[in-house]
Amino acid sequence: MANLAIIPARGGSKRIPKKNIKKFLGKPIIAYSIEVAKDIGLFDEIMVSTDSREIADISRNYGAQIPFFRTKETANDFAPLNEVVKEVLEKYHQQGKSFDFVCLILPTAPLISSTNLEKGYRLLKSSKFDSVRPIVRFGFPIQRAFKLDKANQVKPINPYDFMKRSQDLEPAYHDSGQFYWFRGDKDLSTNKGAFEISEIEVQDIDNEIDWKLAELKHNLLFKK
Repeated sequence: MANLAIIPARGGSKRIPKKNIKKFLGKPIIAYSIEVAKDIGLFDEIMVSTDSREIADISRNYGAQIPFFRTKETANDFAPLNEVVKEVLEKYHQQGKSFDFVCLILPTAPLISSTNLEKGYRLLKSSKFDSVRPIVRFGFPIQRAFKLDKANQVKPINPYDFMKRSQDLEPAYHDSGQFYWFRGDKDLSTNKGAFEISEIEVQDIDNEIDWKLAELKHNLLFKK
């Protein structure tokens, strides 16, 4: 069976300039995604889908391939990941290549571990899911959420659930934003499976404070 890793990394980034190649604890953040894909030994090919020559050069230095560049249609702010994946697989198909399993690994996921990456792969192979992803539990019950009106008055979004004991509330989860395994003849949008990972293993990175928190978590998880 042939496995492909796709790392989507376009050049534009407004909130954090050059986010995909910004130095994270001394090396470009995309390097962590490339290196974990190499270390796990499951992939026949590790490619970066980008429109940037600079990102391409850095990615090659860390061992990824750039078999083709991303088109303008999938390099804008609004292109969904499914369209990026579709474009990549179509271009490989034109080269006569197909893959049994594909993993979309985000370029700003330095807390990703080979253990979780392999766990997702094993779950997908042993199940009937079309795709598998790691998720993390919300640290506070979302049923206890408030809304704030224009007069700064707070009200519970769901008054009925708000009155329940916290132990009686159903746990809620969110996407970890790290990777997505899927079958090569399917996509990310159908028959989704998931497995839980801990909050310490996850950090959304949208601003400089997020960046620092991710570095602190990385040191806690991986520092020897």
